[in-house]
Amino acid sequence: MISEAVNLEAARDEFVTQWGIMGAQWGINRTMAQIHALLMTAPDVMSTDEVMATLEISRGNAHTNLKDLVSWGLIRIVTKKGERKEFFEAEKDVWEIFRRVARERKRREIEPALETLRNCKAASEDMKSPEGRAFHEQMDQLEDFVSFASRMGDRVASMQHGKAIKLAMKFFS
Repeated sequence: MISEAVNLEAARDEFVTQWGIMGAQWGINRTMAQIHALLMTAPDVMSTDEVMATLEISRGNAHTNLKDLVSWGLIRIVTKKGERKEFFEAEKDVWEIFRRVARERKRREIEPALETLRNCKAASEDMKSPEGRAFHEQMDQLEDFVSFASRMGDRVASMQHGKAIKLAMKFFS
């Protein structure tokens, strides 16, 4: 009979693999997502060496992705008395993970997109040709929509988990 520990390890491995695939689809590096999944499901803090061994990745790859995860606020560095190594633990609160990812994606993706839309809109503001006016109108509409979506995302991310769930239930019921 297969032990619970073996079943747990297999399920965890499957989760880490699939989280990496999903992360890549969301625009997050696959290895970064796998490291996040590994640490999120780890019962204890892990060192860089343990992450490397578990995921079979290089030190450079592990180091770079751990540093990025720390900068996103998804993991934190933990020190142990008498140890020179750094250890890492993940944020485990799912709502907080969502909020941090949303904040970081906005900073890296939405804000630059809005800046581009605003620049294109401003550059085409005085255009008189039908093509120029159509372009300006399209930039205006896109900027309005992306700004609106960004504000809505900010509002949802600023809510407490329970209030956000109730709001979602109203939208989708």
